[in-house]
Formats: sequence, C-alpha cells, structure tokens
Amino acid sequence: MTDTPDILEDSRLDKLKALTALGVDPWGMRFDNHLPIAQARDLPIQVENPAPVRIAGRIVLRRGMGNVHFLNLRDWTGQIQVMAGKKQVGEQGWGIAKNLDLGDLLGVDGHFGKTKTGELTVFANKLTFLGKSLLPHPDKWEGMQDMEFRLRHRYLDLTYTPDTLRRARERIHIVRSMRRFLDDQGFWEVETPTLHSIAGGAAARPFITHHNALDIDLYLRIALELHLKRLLVGGIEKVYEIGRVFRNEGISPRHNPEFTMMELYQAYSDYQGMMDLTEGLILNAIEALGGDKIRPYGGHTIDFTPPWRRASYADLFREHTGADLGDPAAVAAAADSANIITKGKHPDVLIQELFELKVERQLMGPIFVYDYPASLCPLTKRKQGNPALAERFELFINGMELANAYTELNDPVTQEETFRAQLSGLKEEDSMAKMDDDFVRALKHGMPPAGGLGIGIDRLVMLLTNTPTIRDVILFPLLRPEGRPEPVG
Repeated sequence: MTDTPDILEDSRLDKLKALTALGVDPWGMRFDNHLPIAQARDLPIQVENPAPVRIAGRIVLRRGMGNVHFLNLRDWTGQIQVMAGKKQVGEQGWGIAKNLDLGDLLGVDGHFGKTKTGELTVFANKLTFLGKSLLPHPDKWEGMQDMEFRLRHRYLDLTYTPDTLRRARERIHIVRSMRRFLDDQGFWEVETPTLHSIAGGAAARPFITHHNALDIDLYLRIALELHLKRLLVGGIEKVYEIGRVFRNEGISPRHNPEFTMMELYQAYSDYQGMMDLTEGLILNAIEALGGDKIRPYGGHTIDFTPPWRRASYADLFREHTGADLGDPAAVAAAADSANIITKGKHPDVLIQELFELKVERQLMGPIFVYDYPASLCPLTKRKQGNPALAERFELFINGMELANAYTELNDPVTQEETFRAQLSGLKEEDSMAKMDDDFVRALKHGMPPAGGLGIGIDRLVMLLTNTPTIRDVILFPLLRPEGRPEPVG
C-alpha cells in the first residue's frame, strides 16, 4: 500500500528533527571548492593513492544495504553514484545517511573510483548535509510523465527530466552566441521601456495597466521597434535589444502571451543586408550547439547549410494559389476555393489570409520570402522602381515565421500618412498599428536609411532543440489557473 502524502511529510519532519538532534543544520551552509559532477566523472581513476574529490547535488535515487548506502547525486551538469559506508563516514556521517530522503541536498567528500560492477562512484569519507526536502518528490517514471504536472512544477521537471535541463542550457548557449555575434559586429545592446504610453510597432492587442501616481493607462510593450529606431535618430548606428514583449492574445504551440524577441537596427543597411546578417546570426547559434547543420525537427530534418533559398512573395503566392497579386478577382476566387470568407474584406486582407493558409505551411526552409505587398508593411520603405512592393523579408523554417526584417521607412511624411490611412475606418482592435506622434516627430529630425530585423528567440530555440511546443522552451509559460478547464473555442 502506498503511503499517503501526509505520512510521507511526517516522516520527513521526523528525519529533520533527528538531524537537528545530531547537531546538523538541516538547511545547510556554504560548501566551497566542489567539482561539477560532469567534471568529477572525467577524473582519472587511480587505484593507489586516489585523489580526493568533492561534489554536491540533489539525491535522486537512494538504497540502503546494511552498513552501506548507495545514492545517486545529481547537479546541473550530470549524475553520479555515491557509496557511503558506516565505517568510512563516521558516526555523524552515518546519522546523516540514515536520515536522507529523495530530494535532499548533500555534499560529499571522498575519492573517485569504480565499484565491482564497474560503475563510476564517489566513495564517501564525509557527508555534509546541505538542505532538507520536506515534500516527497514524484515517482521518476510516473510523476514526470504528466505534462501539466511538469509545467506547474518546473523546479521538479528540471531535476527529473534531463531534456528540460538540456533545453534550458541550450537556450542560454543560443542567446549568448547571438549577443557575442552582434557585439563582434559592433552593435550596442540597450534596454528600452517595457511600459509604453502607446501600443505601437506591431499588429497585436496589448496588456493594459494603470500608473496610479500619474493617473494614466500604460501598455506592456508589444514590440521593441519604435524606441530602438529613436536611438538610430540619436546616432546609435548599430543597436539591438533582447527582451520580453507581451501580447494579449491566444496560446498555442507557437504562441505564448509573454515571449522573447531580439530586434536590431543598422544604419545605412537595408533588407538585403539583414538577410546576410540573419543567416550568419543563426548559423553562429548552430555552431554554439555543436555545429551540425542537418538538424532534426519533428519527423523530418532541416538543412541549414548555406546559402539559404530566397524567393519573392509574389512568386510563392502564384506558385501555391495560382493567383496573381495584382488580380483582385483571381485572389477572391482563390480565397473562395480555400474556404476563406471574402465578403466585406479588402483584397489585401485576402492576400494575407491566403498566404498564411496556402503558402506558409509549405515553407520548410530555411527560406527568405522577400518583397511583400507594400500595403501589408506600414513601417517599411517602398522598393525602388516598384512602390507597390515593400523591401521586407520573413524567414520561414518548418512552416513557421522565425525572423522579420525591413528596409526601414525613414520618411516622416509618408510614415504619418500611412499610419493615418491604416487607422481610418478601422476598429481599434483591428488596427495594424497605433498612431505615435512622438515617433513621427523623431523621424522629422532625420533617421538614416537602415535595415531592421526581429527574431523570435523562443521559436528559434524550438527549431534548434527539436522542441514541438513553445511552452517547453520557456521555463515558466503562462498556464490557466489550476483546476480550471481549458476554454472552449
């Protein structure tokens, strides 16, 4: 019969009292000069005069055999077996060993070797108690199979699910590589406001908050763009930010309301320059993960070997829908055949919906899709020689948009006209951009021609770590309140 949680908790409290009676601090103390377990596992085995080793970690497996206890100790680099014999660890050490539970934190001094069965082991001669776990840890094989449990108890998931810790580590490597790459290119990393007086820079619904002292509503930022471009006006010619943005929208395998973006702007560049930069930036991230350019994702592989394919929006639209962008009747017919409601919709809206439905899902990539219809891109400079097109690209991989880049619009008159045309006749929640008079004012002081790029960090980590859902690459994704059913629709 399985013990109830209350009985297990009472047992742990009894052991805590026993440790205290031994003169042991159950909450530990500073424990210096210990080796990461992965590094300890690489130590040479010396049968005679073995070198001392010191490690620390969490107990994830425990079994007692008479006067010997075997423990599996895990830190954030790996796991190793510890053998603690009554004679070797002394009276207090043996008292500690008898009062250990799964989840407890332990420091071990000893020497490195192998058991008779050949398993790498630290043979303990001293145990230092570093922290008591008062709650029972989940069963390794059953408790951590429940995805919702893992998401709600990420601290346990990191301990007992190696892939979760691996993804967290690889995410750090990816972001660190991006920073180093951009720093080496001469970019400055900056921090811009999270609270905005106007929700601008993207087509998204914001979260709204209120500042009591000023008695004004503010918005959590939905993009990094407009403040970074103000810095271009101020003379910072290469600038980037990696930060959280917030969009009060749905949750899906590719969307979390709080996510991480990298945006950069480079004076005197354009969208072609951003293509080259994007390719180099992501290839550099792949190098940080070992350099394998043929990477698995889902049930297939993605070949990141450069150069990556480049294709125009119009060519791909025609290829997958049979319609020409300049033929509204053909666009409407293609939308009808795709079961898209056409009544009352502008052709530009139909084009965008068709592209998302019929084209994007086929783009396994990596592929740069460039020269978008100008009407879809209000912050983008028109293509020289063809003002109906915008100098914009998106990078698609596995049918998912990963990066978005432009030749930035630096004409304040055109920018203001475009803003107002977009807002005219539209409901506020349907507007693709919000009017920002201060941003237009900044442009009037002169912004250099520039290329701009945005990359979704979470999606990049998904692709490079073979992770199907965004919540598995975010340590603490937004979850519905516990016990509340999933919303319908």
